[in-house]
Amino acid sequence: MPRAIWSGSISFGLVNIPVKLYSAVSRKTVQFNQLDGETGSRIRQKRVNAESGEEVPFAQIVKGYELGEGRYVTITDEELSSLDPEATRSIDLQEFVLQSEIDPVFYDAAYYLVPDQGARKAYALLVEAMSGAGRVGLAKFVMRTKQYLAAMRPVDGVLMLSTMVYADEVNPASSIDGLDDLADIELTAAERAMAQQLIESLSADFEPEKYEDDYRNRVLELIDRKANGEEIVMAPEGPAPTQVVDLMAALEASVAAAKEARKRHPAAGAEATAKVKERATRTAAKSDASAEAPPRKTRAKKAS
Repeated sequence: MPRAIWSGSISFGLVNIPVKLYSAVSRKTVQFNQLDGETGSRIRQKRVNAESGEEVPFAQIVKGYELGEGRYVTITDEELSSLDPEATRSIDLQEFVLQSEIDPVFYDAAYYLVPDQGARKAYALLVEAMSGAGRVGLAKFVMRTKQYLAAMRPVDGVLMLSTMVYADEVNPASSIDGLDDLADIELTAAERAMAQQLIESLSADFEPEKYEDDYRNRVLELIDRKANGEEIVMAPEGPAPTQVVDLMAALEASVAAAKEARKRHPAAGAEATAKVKERATRTAAKSDASAEAPPRKTRAKKAS
């Protein structure tokens, strides 16, 4: 059962709505400990001086910001504390914007806002008003000595708060190698039409329950099998992915595979996608083989 991690109020204009903050996501990962491979004992990490190799007591460790190689400025906890944002208990709504204007790259962690007793009517009114306006509230609030930018939006009759990254934390596409000059690539009308047809053949309603963390499931299965004393035999590596040479042929094969899978299982979107990848790989392999194979020689017939 999730527990409230913050309490305060939503503030906009002269209206204050007392709320509690609950995490909307419970991340599931498989945690491992480091062990000595020979004895099975836990490994303990120590803080050591990089020059002397001696262990440093925790009370002796200070924070340092590197200015250059080997040059640091030390900062005390007291100095940092003096810069902490004012520990208010308020989610201050700054403005309301269209949700379509917010690129998903800005979203970080998600939380539910739950009204306190006596604030349910004001909470419900805000949900209805925001739903009718089709707007998302941008807000700032402080949690655990850190100030967050957040987006508050109505979702299925409740308010959800998503913390956001700041604009200077987003890497622009122009800073990534290999993403330039894409607009100069020439595409034929047939390629565009076939790609659009492939997208349409794989289109479906979003059902998050259909998707699982297959890797995590396999890891947990492996742990269970080894815990029960089963000997694990490593499977051989699969074939390396083949580069698609004939783009049009791969698109046509992908569309055909998707349609075929949809006919047999109308709701099997994942199976359709797998079929598409399998068919595209085979097509690419044939294209590679035909491109690399030497031309066949034909024998001339003797005149009678």
